[in-house]
Amino acid sequence: MFASLTGPHPTGAAMSAIPLPDSGFLSAASDDLKRMLAAQAAPVDLAVGAVLFEQGTPGESLYAILEGRLEFSILSATGRKLSLDLMGPGAVFGEITLFDPGPRTATVTALAPSRLLRVRHADVLDNIRRNPDLADDLIRLAGQRMRWMGRLLNEQVFLPLSTRLARRLLHLCAVADVGEGGALALSQAELAEFVGATREAVSKTLSAWRKSGVIEVGRGGLTVRDRAALQMLADPEAI
Repeated sequence: MFASLTGPHPTGAAMSAIPLPDSGFLSAASDDLKRMLAAQAAPVDLAVGAVLFEQGTPGESLYAILEGRLEFSILSATGRKLSLDLMGPGAVFGEITLFDPGPRTATVTALAPSRLLRVRHADVLDNIRRNPDLADDLIRLAGQRMRWMGRLLNEQVFLPLSTRLARRLLHLCAVADVGEGGALALSQAELAEFVGATREAVSKTLSAWRKSGVIEVGRGGLTVRDRAALQMLADPEAI
């Protein structure tokens, strides 16, 4: 039973029997590694607006989202908050701390009541020492994660803005559980932050999509009118 808290807090010393999501970083893990990580997982409950951790603070845990929605943001050199991503149930983050604990690269805030599972670096290390065969599995996962990060960097550098923006909109709609015809409450400036572009460039792209009937932009946010068309824009090679 999760307590209702105003900030992140494990609900007890006993380990959770709730399985970790079989997605993202964990999807390629062996059954033995999944069982070990799940055995070390402790529940964390977040209220709306609670900060799980802040950019620059020491990191030593992996987290998996069971319920809710989290925002990932950073502060620019001028002190302006920049939104990087939204994540929902099934997402796993902070996995780099299992290999190399260090400062967090972003601030994570709950946008809705959220339930997470936390796995600490120290607990995983203790188990690896007792079961060294699991180290091979973790090293393999680290390599796969590095290749995934390389693909993301390539997308950011080489893909056109229209493709990046379409993929980001589909991702944000899925995280926010916004179906076709529902409004995504984000400004054009926030969308620009998500795709690493200027507001003017994003506005120009959205204007063209609006004229084509793909989206609609209003005071309540952005509404996807033609999801199939947006999916084709996100994967132009499939056309």
